[in-house]
Parts: sequence; structure tokens; C-alpha cells
Amino acid sequence: MTIGFRILKRRRAVDAQRAEAFRALPVANVSDSMSRMFAGGARLRPVYRGGTMAGPAFTVRTRPGDNLMVHKALDIAQPGDIVVVDAGGDLTNAIIGEIMVAMAAQRRLGGIVINGAIRDHAALSSGSFPVFAAGVTHRGPYKDGPGEINVPIAIDGMTIEPGDLIIGDADGLLCVPYDQVDAVYAATHAKHAAEEKTLADIAAGVPQDRAWVDATLKRLGCEIES
Repeated sequence: MTIGFRILKRRRAVDAQRAEAFRALPVANVSDSMSRMFAGGARLRPVYRGGTMAGPAFTVRTRPGDNLMVHKALDIAQPGDIVVVDAGGDLTNAIIGEIMVAMAAQRRLGGIVINGAIRDHAALSSGSFPVFAAGVTHRGPYKDGPGEINVPIAIDGMTIEPGDLIIGDADGLLCVPYDQVDAVYAATHAKHAAEEKTLADIAAGVPQDRAWVDATLKRLGCEIES
């Protein structure tokens, strides 16, 4: 077995229909339904005009500052896939820019996530193709490898397996494990519906039960001056 320089086949992937269902749900609600235990790191921010990104993970681990294996991933990923690149979080060299994003869009990929830097920020941020990145630099990448495709990766402690569901919006990025997608969707759908009702009630002037605030303060022993 070659260590650190290999391209594997993805054995499973969340299907397009289930991924599409998550587009109607805020990532924050999904996060709440996963006990607020998982996140792709606060540094990963959207670099596009907006909207929810959702699709199966096509993972890449690369040497910081090098994008050889990212180029290969763009060639072999399937329409709808989210190419998720762990470049070590290093911001010294950009991993992708406008040309690679244009290639990804032309191949109808679902998005690109870079745990590292991008460049051509003005073009990417004004475009509609979903890109998440940890930073921006004008310095370009190397193309020497090594790297791995379709292996487990981790971003700020969030493990991502090939084929897991990747979702992202203005609040950040989240991975839903392949075998938990249906359960997480059901819980999130119910939570989102409840929050939508609460917002409608507030807009209509319906009084909200706030007794839990004082009850919690009392339980925790908060001193309140009378």
C-alpha cells in the first residue's frame, strides 16, 4: 500500500434526492439536531453569492500549498459532488482560483471546500458556484503532490468520510455521516417547522412563554437584586 500518494474509489455516497432535501433546511438547525457537537471550523467561510450547498463528499488530502490532487479530483468527481480538500489549514499558498472553479462549475460539481486558502476572491465571491475556504492569498500553489483522494479527512475535529453529506450556508459548514442522514433530516425538519411557527407567532404578536429563563436562573443559583 502506498502511503500518502494514492487515489481510491469511493464505495458509497449520499444520493442526490436526499442531499437536495437538505437545501431547504438551515445548517444551524441541522447542527442543533446533531447536539451541536460537529462543525467544520469557524474559519471556513462561504466565498460565493449565497444559498445552501449540499452534496456527497469527494475527499482530498493534500500537502499544504499543493493542488496536484485537487486537479485530479476535479477530473474524476461526479456531478453534484462536493470536493472537500484538507490542505492542513495553511494559508501561505492558494489551492484554487477562478479557473479551477470555472472547471468545477462546467462539470456540474456541487461545490468546493478548501481547508486552506483560495485566490481570485473578487471573482469567486461574486459568482454562484459554492466555495468555502479558510482564507485568501494571491500566492499560487505548487503541483508536485503528494496527496490522497477518497480517504477519511478531518477539519477542526470534524471527521469526513467519502460519500458523507456535506452541507453549508452563510453560517458555515457541516458534515452529516452517511448512515445518519435520514435520522438527522427527520429531526431537523421537525425543529425547523417548530421555529418557523415560533417566528410566525412572534410576528403576529402571540405572547411567548419566557418563564423558563427565570426558572433556569433560579436553578443555577443566580443572585437577582430586588
